[in-house]
Amino acid sequence: MGPDRLALHTWTLDTTPLPAVLDAAKATGWTAVELRRLDFARARDAGRSADEVLTLVKGSGLPVACVGVQLGWLFAEGEERTRLLEAFAESCRWARALECATIMSPVDPGQGSLDRAVESVREVGEIAAKHGVRLALEFNSVAQQFNSLERLRELTLRAGHPRCGILLDTYHLGRSGATIEAVRALSLDEIAYVQYSDVPREGHQPGVTTDRLPPGRGTYPFPEFFRLLDDKGYMGYLSYEAPNPASWARDPVQVAKEAIEATRVVLAAG
Repeated sequence: MGPDRLALHTWTLDTTPLPAVLDAAKATGWTAVELRRLDFARARDAGRSADEVLTLVKGSGLPVACVGVQLGWLFAEGEERTRLLEAFAESCRWARALECATIMSPVDPGQGSLDRAVESVREVGEIAAKHGVRLALEFNSVAQQFNSLERLRELTLRAGHPRCGILLDTYHLGRSGATIEAVRALSLDEIAYVQYSDVPREGHQPGVTTDRLPPGRGTYPFPEFFRLLDDKGYMGYLSYEAPNPASWARDPVQVAKEAIEATRVVLAAG
């Protein structure tokens, strides 16, 4: 994994307008960005079109590592399901317009039928295939059902769709107690994308995941993790996703600078 594969996730600088996020990323050495669906929604609310967002991002010169989709499609039914699948396809189109090969979705926060979830993964896999992108599906350590790597892997293996893989997020891996050996058990083909941030040593609040830290500030074994990814031959992006109100209250350039410096330290240690 080289320094040209480090992406800054826009949630890390959530209260900073997108143009300033792009400027901060470029100024501090990040070589790509990850966009949320929320970035497009905020632009729409401000009277700007999705095409204007695409033009802005392209004009920055920063590659896009990943584009987020709207969650909720795993268990949705009826009109809500139709709406979410249309939104899923829209995110796929945005990704392709940005020459981005990866989209991501968190799992649903609640519970439902595993069989229904398997069918849903296969259905969105076909949508992703139609647009030439791959879905990285992320478990959430505070979700009710898909709250561990093991449960997510059961879902993706049962679905068996080549356009759907696992998103490894070190925060959720660490907070859920996933071991390095559990990550080692994955094949390279199963790993679709990687996000990272550190887990605080104490003070977790139930259901709250916006307490994330730069690597090396908490408990996650980053040198081992990054070394394992290297051993497996992972060549995709590493996206720094570290939402934290304490960071949002600071200078975004300084936050981005500290994060990339901390990242380089743990990568070198790996």
